[in-house]
Amino acid sequence: VQLQASGGGLVQAGTSLGLSCAASGRTLNIYAVAWFRQAPGKERQFVAGLSWNGGNTAYSASAKGRFTISRDSAKNTVYLHMNDLLSDDTAVYYCAANERLMSRSPSQYNYWGQGTLVTVSS
Repeated sequence: VQLQASGGGLVQAGTSLGLSCAASGRTLNIYAVAWFRQAPGKERQFVAGLSWNGGNTAYSASAKGRFTISRDSAKNTVYLHMNDLLSDDTAVYYCAANERLMSRSPSQYNYWGQGTLVTVSS
């Protein structure tokens, strides 16, 4: 499966932004999917995840309550909707998929999108 992330941009703190991850090649319905982010000089960190059947979601502590991960099977696309953005949310956001269980570890994902930059100005 190939993943294409989009939707990043420059936004002000306190506003909302939605990211998309469009898949091609195979249906995403058989994959666990997740969003990670990487700020300059920092390691890639888990943001949100969705199990292959959509029954389970997981969020990082910083994302919980502000971000929502979802999937549109008809569009073969995964979304990350982000509310109340903070300057600390500034990072390159990556979508990822694997054929196994959802994981918070980036090493468990073997399919990655190219990343989309989110910059939050305070």
